[in-house]
Amino acid sequence: MDLGIKGRHALVCASSKGLGRACAVALAAEGVHVTLTARGAEALASTAAEIRKAYPGVEVKEVVGDITTLAGRTDALKACPNPDILVNNAGGPPPGDFRNWTRDDWIKALDANMLTPIELIKATVDGMIARKFGRIVNITSAAVKAPIDVLGLSNGARSGLTGFVAGIARKTVRDNVTINSLLPGPFNTDRIRNVSAGQAKAAGVTTEEIMQKRASENPAGRFGDPEEFGLACAFLCGAKAGFITGQNILLDGGAFPGTM
Repeated sequence: MDLGIKGRHALVCASSKGLGRACAVALAAEGVHVTLTARGAEALASTAAEIRKAYPGVEVKEVVGDITTLAGRTDALKACPNPDILVNNAGGPPPGDFRNWTRDDWIKALDANMLTPIELIKATVDGMIARKFGRIVNITSAAVKAPIDVLGLSNGARSGLTGFVAGIARKTVRDNVTINSLLPGPFNTDRIRNVSAGQAKAAGVTTEEIMQKRASENPAGRFGDPEEFGLACAFLCGAKAGFITGQNILLDGGAFPGTM
């Protein structure tokens, strides 16, 4: 399927690994020029090199820095000042017991998973409106619909972003600018391995045992493949996806038991 976005420019945050990387690869496969950001220079360079090799006609830019900081966002927007596509993504806060979290812990979570996406939307959405094309995809979490007790920092911050997006996505769509969120469940990424390691330590079992149990409990009987996530993101960024906005789309193997 030709998504009609060849030659467009995308800023894909936290895209050296995991779901962000999968989104960048899927967009590059559609002929989209991509600007990648990440804190780790080595992993970022490796991902950029792989995309250049696979899709030689695509321009790939690398920005090393923390997208959750003003400096990181400034550098990213300098490299890609007028993106047609924005994929918001940042590593989730650590799991734990809410009794142990300080105000600083909460502010850090809000900065990363709520305020950073809002700042990037604010910096790019008017240009998209003026050009009559824009696709903004926020990578949040299935925990927005089904909160996970040990991920309270993430539950709160990502739910705040979800509420914000619900308000503005209906105002931008008239100008062919859509804003949607993808809510990943258990995907085979570093994030799930880190969370599983914490649960394993608390339970006195191995990380592998926790991961096998989680995978088997999912209706799909497995974790998601990041490639599946990237393709869903690319579709939402497509030229013909302009009638989809303000949505929170679960990719969780059927884990959420509700009808809505």
